[in-house]
Amino acid sequence: MRVFNSPPPSEAQTRSRILQAALKLFAAQGFDGTTTRDLAQAAGVAEGTLFRHFSHKKAILVEVATAGWVEILTDLLTELSEMGSYKAVAQVMRRRMWNLQKNADLMRVCFMEVQFHPDLRDRIQIEVINKMTDVAEAFFQTAMDKGVYRQMDANLVAKVFLGMFAVAGFSNNTLMQPDASPQQMQQMAEGLADIFLNGVLVKD
Repeated sequence: MRVFNSPPPSEAQTRSRILQAALKLFAAQGFDGTTTRDLAQAAGVAEGTLFRHFSHKKAILVEVATAGWVEILTDLLTELSEMGSYKAVAQVMRRRMWNLQKNADLMRVCFMEVQFHPDLRDRIQIEVINKMTDVAEAFFQTAMDKGVYRQMDANLVAKVFLGMFAVAGFSNNTLMQPDASPQQMQQMAEGLADIFLNGVLVKD
């Protein structure tokens, strides 16, 4: 009987496996608490293979975190483009909370490790955060030009919105319980949207 062996994984598959293993380990143990031996073992490759794909451990962190932020930006752009109206902020917030809850490891690495690595923080600021702010600013400026929002600093509005968006993403670990129901998420999203759109002062 002839035995057919599975073909060896491609370079792209091996690289992807290393990044997936790194995401889990960095989220669980932190960057400093993870060795290259840990990474190689978790990815099922030799340490030499690890260094054939990445020059050093920091390069793996940079790719994991940058790719994570790009994913966040892509999701946000998609949701803004699908927004039913300029007042449908709750829809975006609810989906942010749901999607980021499903990607807790990614969020932990993206938001935590950048605090300890200034070079990584600067790269993400330039490559992703600035782009995210520019897109959100353009979105809100259009709403102001159409008379939906009052005229004000669109860049500031964009930063406030993105700050709330970050809070929404971490709400399952901070403002809400990890096992929050979809209804509780919806209430939180609607509350954030109401504060964003209407403020907290009683209207005269």
